[in-house]
Amino acid sequence: MTSVSEQQNLRPPPHVLIFPLPVQGHLNPMLKVAHLLCLAEFHVTFIISEFNHRRLLQHTTASAAFSRYPGFQFWTLPDGLPDDHPRSGHGAMELMSSVANVTVPLFKKMMIQENLLASAARRSVTCFVADGLLSFAPDFCEENGIPLICFRPAPASYFWAIYRFPQLLQAQEIPFEGKSMDGLIKSIPGMEGFLRRRDLPGFYRVDDINDPTLKGVVAAVMLIHRAQAVILNTCEDLEGQILEEMQKHVPRVFSIGPIHEQVKYRLMEKKTESSIITASLWAEDRSCIDWLDAQPPKSVVYVSFGSITLLTRKQVLEFLHGLLESSHRFLWVMRPDSVTGSNGEDPIPTELMERIKGKGLLVEWAPQEKVLNHPAVGGFMTHSGWNSTLESIAAGVPMVCWPYLGDQQINSRFVSEVWKIGLDIKDTCDRKIIEEAIRDVMEVRKDEFMERSGNLAKLVKRTISKGGSSYNNWDDLIQYIKSLVI
Repeated sequence: MTSVSEQQNLRPPPHVLIFPLPVQGHLNPMLKVAHLLCLAEFHVTFIISEFNHRRLLQHTTASAAFSRYPGFQFWTLPDGLPDDHPRSGHGAMELMSSVANVTVPLFKKMMIQENLLASAARRSVTCFVADGLLSFAPDFCEENGIPLICFRPAPASYFWAIYRFPQLLQAQEIPFEGKSMDGLIKSIPGMEGFLRRRDLPGFYRVDDINDPTLKGVVAAVMLIHRAQAVILNTCEDLEGQILEEMQKHVPRVFSIGPIHEQVKYRLMEKKTESSIITASLWAEDRSCIDWLDAQPPKSVVYVSFGSITLLTRKQVLEFLHGLLESSHRFLWVMRPDSVTGSNGEDPIPTELMERIKGKGLLVEWAPQEKVLNHPAVGGFMTHSGWNSTLESIAAGVPMVCWPYLGDQQINSRFVSEVWKIGLDIKDTCDRKIIEEAIRDVMEVRKDEFMERSGNLAKLVKRTISKGGSSYNNWDDLIQYIKSLVI
């Protein structure tokens, strides 16, 4: 006769369903959460768009890496857009709409047809880890009796700034019309001393508070009250005060970041041969590593504005002149679809391409983590996306921040005023300002920024190590999911 514990061991493990928004900044950390769950020997079903799945197969080893885990499976669904659709810049909003109108109905139908993905070897879904921007998730989970765990890929401060929308409105701190953009915001506890209007999330930059995009973002944040838990890619050392404020309203918060460092540590701990899984949707040009190998230590400015940012040709030229006049070497990631308004002209004139030779290198995409951890890199000019910010923090690389949208406005303020590991040049695109910012980070205040960045890198690596807060929070999350198994 088998004991209760033996019977439990014979039962399938928890089965976690994961559904990210199909853009790289959301896909990447949620794939890493899937990897962590596989390391915990859970079963995982990962919903991915057909378009992104093809890109992953083409440009990464994700499929081969996940094949090590028999409990993992991809389920692909169309995102409703043609392959040649620009899923960046303003196209990202069209993608959101298409996901709601095409992908979500197909997902719901599939889940019913597949009996919530139960099989002979796999239990029905234990819980649903849904991207925080998927507003259908609470209703879906309630209708099907599935616990909802909300994943927010942005920092706690961004969530908290959106959550405080009613208080900002009541205090007449929004909308901005007629008010100084440099006026301090008083209605967001934990950020009263440093957050200005211009640092509020980009969705607040509207004249009408009934703007449908802003209303949609606020409504998605408020749905958190219908989730059983929330996962955040942050840690107490970075946002402790904000997390404390959040937990007064959202009782079960698991801050487990930086997730990419958490995965590295757990792989090392298990002494497994599996490598960290990346979610690059573009082919990485690894020749840039050879180029970096030939450069002096801390001499290169790495420039990347992420997977969604669009630049005008004029902005490209301002950045390029600023970089060239700074006299520092640079490696610039310039996606083929990232420049608008060129009217058929090359984004960079021939005479400037000649000046770049020997001083800089342009590539279409790069292995970012590897670049940031290369000894030749001394600074990062970034759009301040949260994944990029965390990767730069963990690598100990100071930043020059030029935010584009969403949480990036608030992230850049934390870099410059809270952690003091870089400069924030938001709302400007002037070659002289760019040149001076690069010189500041790479020369004038180099030692100061390098020391602070190095200290912060040690702190966040300690938090994902055994006994650290993010390490413990991940273990608590695993126990929580196990407690949901009936």
